[in-house]
Amino acid sequence: MNIAIITGASSGMGMEFARQLDHKLRKTNEIWLLARRKETMEELARSMRTKTRAIVIDMTSEKEMNQFAEVLSIGKPRITVLVNCAGVGTHGEFTKLSNENMAEMIHLNIEALTAMTKLCLPYMRKGSRIVQFASGAAFVPQAAFAVYAASKSYVYSFSRALGAELSGRGISVTAVCPGPVNTPFLEHAYGSTSHINRLRKLTMVKTECVVSKAIEDCKMGKSVSICGLPVKILYLATQSIQNLLQKFV
Repeated sequence: MNIAIITGASSGMGMEFARQLDHKLRKTNEIWLLARRKETMEELARSMRTKTRAIVIDMTSEKEMNQFAEVLSIGKPRITVLVNCAGVGTHGEFTKLSNENMAEMIHLNIEALTAMTKLCLPYMRKGSRIVQFASGAAFVPQAAFAVYAASKSYVYSFSRALGAELSGRGISVTAVCPGPVNTPFLEHAYGSTSHINRLRKLTMVKTECVVSKAIEDCKMGKSVSICGLPVKILYLATQSIQNLLQKFV
């Protein structure tokens, strides 16, 4: 049985990936939605054309991750696509963030994403694809988003390195790195959209655009997917600086 797995599927990017992949996947028998909110996922599953399974899981729970590992071990599916969208961010000065906020970002954005990737890899074959949701924040440090930006830098670096390691097996890895996107994430991160500065609002891109571009880039085997000109310029600028610095090392 061929399956696609989407984490963070109860809202935002994960939900949009589910909707678009439902129409674009050709050799996948089932789509598995993973998140903590059961009702939202089940409602989404009922609207899908592809047979869809909603799995309630807290990816920061070792117990629940082990239980999911057992589900895979018993079913032994072939994972054609893994989309890691689960993530969280909190805006604010580092000294004012609670330990709980910081731990949540590190556990979910870094540890859980890494664990889910490792868990799924044994069930992936030549032609399988991994999509890791990073951020334009991965390219440069960001004051008042220090921990979040650092966590996305990890996702970006991890994805690029993993892609190089898996290229010989015919498995591609794409890091999705958009700028601000119109999802519930922003309101959660800032507490209110009224706190988002004008520049972020002007450079904001639509969820549908980010996901559509990511799927196309993934199909082409690209290691990085960026939707939005401002972030693309930032990415190219940071790449140019890195290339220049390497000449002096």
